[in-house]
Amino acid sequence: MASTKSKTRRTQRSAPTYPRVRYMREPTLEFAMGQKLAYPRDGLFLYGPVGDPRDLPSIRYGVIGTAQGVLRFRRWSASINRVIAIPKPGLRSREVEPQHVPFPGFEQAFHATWPDEPVRVIDDLDEGELQRILKIENRHEAVRGAVDVYVTRLIAEADRMENPPAFWFVIIPEIVYALGRPKSSVPKSERSAGVVSITVARARQLQRQPTLFGDDEREAAVYQYATHFRRQLKARLLSKRIVTQIVRETTLTPDEFKRESGMPIRRVEDPATIAWKLCTGAYYKAGGRPWQLADVRPGVCYVGLVYKRSELSADARHACCAAQMFLSDGEGVVFRGALGPWFHTDSRQFHLDEPAAANLVSMVVGEYERLHNAPPRELFIHAPSNFTDEEWLGFQSACGKETNLVGVQISDAKDNVKLYRPGGYPVIRGTALETSNRHAFLWTSGYAPRLDTYMGPETPNPISVRVARGICSLDTVLQDVMGLTKINFNSCLHNDRLPVTIRFANAVGDVLISAPMDGEPKLPFKFYI
Repeated sequence: MASTKSKTRRTQRSAPTYPRVRYMREPTLEFAMGQKLAYPRDGLFLYGPVGDPRDLPSIRYGVIGTAQGVLRFRRWSASINRVIAIPKPGLRSREVEPQHVPFPGFEQAFHATWPDEPVRVIDDLDEGELQRILKIENRHEAVRGAVDVYVTRLIAEADRMENPPAFWFVIIPEIVYALGRPKSSVPKSERSAGVVSITVARARQLQRQPTLFGDDEREAAVYQYATHFRRQLKARLLSKRIVTQIVRETTLTPDEFKRESGMPIRRVEDPATIAWKLCTGAYYKAGGRPWQLADVRPGVCYVGLVYKRSELSADARHACCAAQMFLSDGEGVVFRGALGPWFHTDSRQFHLDEPAAANLVSMVVGEYERLHNAPPRELFIHAPSNFTDEEWLGFQSACGKETNLVGVQISDAKDNVKLYRPGGYPVIRGTALETSNRHAFLWTSGYAPRLDTYMGPETPNPISVRVARGICSLDTVLQDVMGLTKINFNSCLHNDRLPVTIRFANAVGDVLISAPMDGEPKLPFKFYI
């Protein structure tokens, strides 16, 4: 009896008590020759990208813009074939700022040639014509017209060339950025009339009550195109499988854009940082892999659910659903699922019905099997909302017994809790405040030891991570989330705040509803970013 009591006391002492604070180690990334480091710029500077350099010996890219925009791009392009030094310390800067790493030149960083000349150049876009179009009073008509200028030329080139560029640099004048966004407006004195006379209210009405001959519907179609230049451009090029990298002229040559006072019209990052970011994105979009997560469990697959509602929809519940699949090498594929009444007005959350849930995960598992000749051992579904019983049954029915299915709810917790520590810097990135064995607040932003600083403007906020369905240790889920904050190939940062499965959900969803689409595209993630 005494022995039994003693054993009980030992068991009680060993059981964790909540809440408790833990530290999740900083994930490492793998580069050339199996080398592992935490900071992408370190790995590329010292070792180069992961994979065989013979797979991508040279970057095949095109460039489209105005004559002046392409000229600015050429000057920037010439600069990245040599070393670009880190910025000199400013008045308020430390003498050494470890987040800055010199850019060694494209070939030295990525082990691939950066050609002096693009594969194809389109430099005859008329900036005056773009200004005229963008000042049309109806913003849907204006932005669609501006996107037309680029899209028609890119599609014509894709149809004409036997071996088109792997991707295109789309160089935009500042007016396209200024007037090509949803909240942009044109001064009344500068507005011009367009050809669209139908209102958005009438367009919504036509969704419920179409006319006999369809004339109004044809004019109302303009409202199916988003008033966001970047999103609409990417959406309209999906069917042609054209990859783009959109760059503002002011990013390439900021010193050429001054106010009357002599100050620059916008603050940009230093040239080395710009080179790291644009070149990493270019290498990825050309078909390379800059890095991948190190020491990842074999057979693991991550899926982020995407939901988006169109402004034109007459039914508030109607939404587009998609899934983003991410593998350990960082590659992502987007699957467009069914349209349906997925938004539940009572809970203010998106949920699929059982058949739609099964169909979506079936597409994901099928693609994984195509790539790996076997189903995933572990399939993690990340979503900002919880999972209903009906939804989860659909997901389970699409997975075989050999796959461990886990549902993880990830949401912003900036208003829930704050954590402070002594000293001059905030909480360390990787700190987790566990409230149970299935939930934690995780600080994915904060003081990063490698950078010796916190790259943020205010006290870092955590995200909420909950193992909502399935069986998996919380430690494993939190460590995975930390890793998924480090595979943003469209930038070259130490980390993002949100995992890639959640971070790009809105970006992918916005593209999917930014223009009419036929069919259900299954495309790599690089088409959307």
